[in-house]
Parts: sequence; structure tokens; C-alpha cells
Amino acid sequence: MSKTHRYEVTVTWTGNTGTGTSSYRDYSRAHDLTAEGKQPIAGSADPTFRGDPARWNPEELLLAALSQCHMLSFLHVCVMAKVVVTGYSDTPHGSMTTTADGGGSFDEVVLRPRVTLADPGQADQLAELHERAHKLCFIANSVNFPVRHEPEPVA
Repeated sequence: MSKTHRYEVTVTWTGNTGTGTSSYRDYSRAHDLTAEGKQPIAGSADPTFRGDPARWNPEELLLAALSQCHMLSFLHVCVMAKVVVTGYSDTPHGSMTTTADGGGSFDEVVLRPRVTLADPGQADQLAELHERAHKLCFIANSVNFPVRHEPEPVA
């Protein structure tokens, strides 16, 4: 049975330096992301697009959302398979191509999860568990580019 879930955030531009968007260089890309009951996230554009490198940009947030969703789905399928995970980290990377008109899109994202198991003898199940998690991930199912997995072994 399907169920619709709704989400709401507020994005507020805070980058008016006095003259609004009077020219490309006259405004900051700074903005705040907020949601009820949560701490704000300081956002900006990528530094390539005149953004503040100390703030999160949309491209990083997209990578983070894909990584988080996969991890949460993976932990779920591990519980169901009775595989005990004791550590998990990921260092995803993505590639984006811009177009001459200023637009662009992501070409792919590669997740590189590092998983530590309570029983290292279950490591042979990891590839299949990552595949199952990928099929369940809401965010990966919502993008129009490949999301690949390159699990890294944990020593």
C-alpha cells in the first residue's frame, strides 16, 4: 500500500548587499535553509559560481542526500538480513557538466561506502545488500542520472 509523505523547508536569500541583483557581481549567493524544529543550514553557490566556500552548496547537498539515503536503506536491509553493521562511512563524489547557456546537470554520482561488520565472515553479502539498498533509496530513485556504488573494503 502506498502512502504519500510531504516535506517542507524554507529557503531564504540573505545575500542582498545593498543593491539587490543589480549586476552579477553585486550580490551574495548566501541563503539559509530552515525547517521547523531543526538547526538552519548555511547555503551558497559553489565557489565556481561566486559562492561562499564556507557554506554548503546545492551540489554538495545532493551528494549528501544520496549518501544518507543509501546508508539508511543499507542499514535497514542489513537488519532484515541479520547482518550487524558496526561502522559505516561514505565519501561520495559526483560529476556535473555545465552548458554554454549557464545550465547543466549531474552526469553521475559514485557512492564509496566503507562498512565494518561485527562478523567479517558476512562480507560476501555486502554487494547484494548494497544493491537491495539502492533499489529502496527514495532519493536515488528520484534522480535522472546513474548512482553507482564502489564499496571500499575496511581493513
